[in-house]
Amino acid sequence: MLKILLVEDDEILSDSILEILSETGEITQVYDGEEALYEGERGIYDLIVLDLMLPSLSGEQVLTALRKKNIYTPVLILTAKDGLEDKVNGFKNGGDDYLTKPFHREELLLRVQALARRALGMKGQNKLVVNELSLDLDNRQACFKNNELTLQGKEFDLLHYLMQNQGRIVTKDQLFDRIWGFQSDTTLTVVEVYMSNLRKNLKPLGIDRWIKTLRNVGYLFEVPEGLDHE
Repeated sequence: MLKILLVEDDEILSDSILEILSETGEITQVYDGEEALYEGERGIYDLIVLDLMLPSLSGEQVLTALRKKNIYTPVLILTAKDGLEDKVNGFKNGGDDYLTKPFHREELLLRVQALARRALGMKGQNKLVVNELSLDLDNRQACFKNNELTLQGKEFDLLHYLMQNQGRIVTKDQLFDRIWGFQSDTTLTVVEVYMSNLRKNLKPLGIDRWIKTLRNVGYLFEVPEGLDHE
């Protein structure tokens, strides 16, 4: 399921958008620019729906700050500003799509789904593929060269998030917040435990080496040179 950050200061409209997108993913609502920047910097979201006219920091400032910090979470700009110059600036600042208010609920839903599929490398409706490793997100099944992998719930979630962020460093904090939730009663060491279990399950097929541990930094999911032919 997608993890979406919804940034909209109009609480009534925010709740309406929440209702529209509720079946698409897990939605976190924030209502001002400073909170949006804080949440965006955590790097745990698959998609950000971002209003431009916000208290404390504007949507443009939030987006620019995120991109300067090399956070490339896809952003759908949602705003009443419908001028051509506004749209051009939105894309120049790092936006990935632009939808003006008022909007049809069906268009919002389709744009979010399309942007998520494109950004996450999903082939078809609910399949994520990197090289010859694929995840069926509906059935929560992993396969490599037609060999099924036996993964427990959190192991599947770990692999899913690493594949989504192929080529990017993912910290333990990001994995913990994304998969267990920052309000979880467990501790950060649970990431290492499940990562070790995941590697053990990937090792028979030789794909455990696709996950690199960066000491005191985090993890990097990367297909070794010579194998990346997708």
